[in-house]
Amino acid sequence: PTPRGYRLFVDTLLTVQPMAQQQAQIIQGSLQVAEPQRALATAAQMLSQLSQFAGVVLTPRRSSSFRQVEFLRLSDKRVLLIIVTPDGDVQNRILQTQHDYTPAQLVEAANMLNQHFAGASFDEARRRLGVELSDLRGEITQLMEAAVQAGSRAAEESDPVLLSGERNLLGITDLAGSMDRMRALFDLFEHKTRLLQLLDVSGRAQGVQIFIGGDSAKVPLDELSMVVAPYEVDGQVVGTLGVIGPTRMAYERVIPIVDVTAKLLSSALSRE
Repeated sequence: PTPRGYRLFVDTLLTVQPMAQQQAQIIQGSLQVAEPQRALATAAQMLSQLSQFAGVVLTPRRSSSFRQVEFLRLSDKRVLLIIVTPDGDVQNRILQTQHDYTPAQLVEAANMLNQHFAGASFDEARRRLGVELSDLRGEITQLMEAAVQAGSRAAEESDPVLLSGERNLLGITDLAGSMDRMRALFDLFEHKTRLLQLLDVSGRAQGVQIFIGGDSAKVPLDELSMVVAPYEVDGQVVGTLGVIGPTRMAYERVIPIVDVTAKLLSSALSRE
């Protein structure tokens, strides 16, 4: 069938099969993790495993602020920075320091940051450090400055798109049958720019959406389709997830996988 034929089938003739309760329970159980970032990565893996194609998740914009920081001495002049974001995500960064800090100094620095700057962005904390805490000893200030710089970099370096199961597509003749299609596929996964744009647009609509290659200019290959849906945190859309597969995929099976995963991820990420 042509892309137009697939679109006609999806829009008018498709009968969606409900997901088996056991599958939904497996997804729900897998997403019950303490850290939001782990839940997002797990969602991408579950989408891939259940569809046998590639799973993709557009993550929420990572917060540049922090709720709490801690320092842990690893060795001489090596300190582990532990950052807890406002949504409960935990990030770790190793700091190479100029001084060998004692445990008491690490506690003092963490307490000062948490007391004065919790809830602020790392950039704001860096601007205020020299003004508000100018009476602190030099080595403590240096550690705090290193921490807020590392926190700012962590927010900037986060990958907005999580992928799982890309290798599943290499065995599909429609996608891997020519070098041109292979190059376009790898370019999509490696650079992610077009993928990011498509997922970002998808988050502005409600419910499951289907993008069929050749029918949608947003999909770079005629032989590729995407089934996507937005997910929420506390009633607000924060990202998109979905399945990337061949145009001739079993849409009636993939649609409920995407739909149920989006709803269960929304529930897992939302506060009680």
